[in-house]
Amino acid sequence: MSKIAVIKTGGKQYKVSAGQTLKVEKLAAADGAKLKFDTLLTAEADGAEVKIGQPSLGDKVEAKVLEQGKAKKVSVVKFKNKVRYQKNVGHRQPFTKLEITKIA
Repeated sequence: MSKIAVIKTGGKQYKVSAGQTLKVEKLAAADGAKLKFDTLLTAEADGAEVKIGQPSLGDKVEAKVLEQGKAKKVSVVKFKNKVRYQKNVGHRQPFTKLEITKIA
């Protein structure tokens, strides 16, 4: 029976379980660093026990930083017809890849 938790980082909420890897908005942490996140909600896998925080539970979710990187390039194109205006700009969003090690 595994636990499922909801954490909040970078203005977004993520549903995580132990052993899962995920990409989140860039965090100021070195590779291999251990991080702790406040838990907003926890539940058992079968749905028997659900705890909801107001706004968060005292429990912590522990994660390990696997890597810092940048996502694939997204092309941002601006174009205006009949006035010879066009602009092409690329953007690569930075991210942090985490592995969830433990849900308290």
